[in-house]
Amino acid sequence: MRLVIDRDVPVPMRDGVVLRADVYRPDTSRPLPALLQRTPYDKGSSAGGRSLNWMRLVEAGYCLVVQDVRGRYASGGVFRPFADDARDGRDTVEWAARQSWCDGAIGMIGRSYEGAAQWHAAAAAPAALRAVAPHVAAADPYEGWTYLGGAFQLGFCLHWVLGDLLHGQVERAGGDAADVRAVAEALDGIDQLYRAPWRALPLLDRLAPYYREWLEHPEPDAHWRGLAAAPRGPRPPALVVGGWYDVFLPGTLRGPSPRPGDQLLIGPWSHCVTGGVFPERRYGLRADEAEFDMTAAHLAFFDRHVKGMAGEAGPPVRVFASGADRWVRPAGPPGADSSPLALHLGGDGDARTRHGSGVLRLEPPRREGTDVYRYDPRDPVPTAGGATCMTGMLVGADCGPLDQRAVEDRSDVLCYTGPPLDAPLVVSGRVVAELYVSSSAPDTDFTAKLVDVYPDGRAEILCDGVVRIGHRARLDGVRPPAPDTVHALAVAAGTVVHVFRPGHRVRLEVSSSNFPRFDPNPNTGGTPLTLADAPVVTAVNRVHHGPGRPSRLLLPLSPGLPDAHDAA
Repeated sequence: MRLVIDRDVPVPMRDGVVLRADVYRPDTSRPLPALLQRTPYDKGSSAGGRSLNWMRLVEAGYCLVVQDVRGRYASGGVFRPFADDARDGRDTVEWAARQSWCDGAIGMIGRSYEGAAQWHAAAAAPAALRAVAPHVAAADPYEGWTYLGGAFQLGFCLHWVLGDLLHGQVERAGGDAADVRAVAEALDGIDQLYRAPWRALPLLDRLAPYYREWLEHPEPDAHWRGLAAAPRGPRPPALVVGGWYDVFLPGTLRGPSPRPGDQLLIGPWSHCVTGGVFPERRYGLRADEAEFDMTAAHLAFFDRHVKGMAGEAGPPVRVFASGADRWVRPAGPPGADSSPLALHLGGDGDARTRHGSGVLRLEPPRREGTDVYRYDPRDPVPTAGGATCMTGMLVGADCGPLDQRAVEDRSDVLCYTGPPLDAPLVVSGRVVAELYVSSSAPDTDFTAKLVDVYPDGRAEILCDGVVRIGHRARLDGVRPPAPDTVHALAVAAGTVVHVFRPGHRVRLEVSSSNFPRFDPNPNTGGTPLTLADAPVVTAVNRVHHGPGRPSRLLLPLSPGLPDAHDAA
């Protein structure tokens, strides 16, 4: 096939700003449908991203349009994350549909920010947009992107801005040598910067003023509502792709309401690890995106919804079940066929560390108990894998299913562990820790982490979450509880499809920090912007359990996995 590539094609927006795109298309006079990818990461090197083979898309009879979003690389205007993507996405879709090489039908592709840009374009409802395929992305830039449970996602946000949005772009945007050097030094020293992130603010105020805006709005207020992808009417069908260890999975699963034609695909991937191979865990060849053939999945979806080709629709849901380590095709999304299994927290009052007395039981404990630990923001619990996207070797060394035993040896981590299982335990859906807690501080965090404990002691993280007490109270429209007041708190620990094998044990970790994934709560009611000026205090935090305070772990118990589908 002969290929035509048009570089830096001007795409005028209705406010007069000109964005630029590269167009890859078959050398034919026949108009074809187009796939649009809007990226902040340089259109010249982003076609298809790491997940799709752009040449196969073109060979399959699509024109591929890869555009720099407003204010990035070759495009004009000022980059304001999420703020202009609905209008610009709509204008670009309508522009592409009018071109002589396009037959008027448009689909959208892309991962991460490119996926969020798809949700924004879909919310603007351009008539020519027939389908979208947001990949490891979220429609809400607040919950599950910048914040989670009220805690600022420091590890991701600072790395994203310095490493992906500024590094390599400052010089192109006309920045001076001092700024280029300052960004490189900040990125090289990000581990130290995480401990004093306010030191980066003067640099970020100059080069990325939106970062301070994120910090100035720690609650889901009008600022964030103005940046969210809010559908104005019917939207096109979506192929939604997520990863069990992707930092955006909560936002992926909280996306716009499902509609007919949607498909959901979740694999054993993180934001940047797509081969199913992590530092301490291999899920097998079929877990690799390349072996799965992500390009073929997209083509089948777009052939149906963009080209209008007849044929059997793909399965509405495909997920990789960890523990069983195979793909399954359930009838609905995770949790659709599950019922809650309550495992009650208990012990003799010292659940600190994995060597403590904390237990999980089916039967509620007969007597009251309390587990106590001290949380010092100056010595937070270190992040050990999970759904992270931070600094590290190809941002993959510090994510995914890592062993938690070093973390569980800390005295500020409570561990509640069930007995060895006699039979497989299949869980599918949202995991929630319903805790009765109290704190000596006016504000603090509580974290919850679900762990699969192997017969040899390996403690593999499955999912985790956090709740900032003051944030939760404000969402509920009440005052934060007074210090030392016992109150109920639900901590959403994430979503899984997992099989605990015979001989394995279920463990719940409870603590008050996960650093640098989340900014440490100073325990004073302060925000990320006050950390440089206000002192922090140590909190004495308690988890209560017993007949009157029934703290428990709710697991979404599934009746079993569907039949195996070796070919995903």
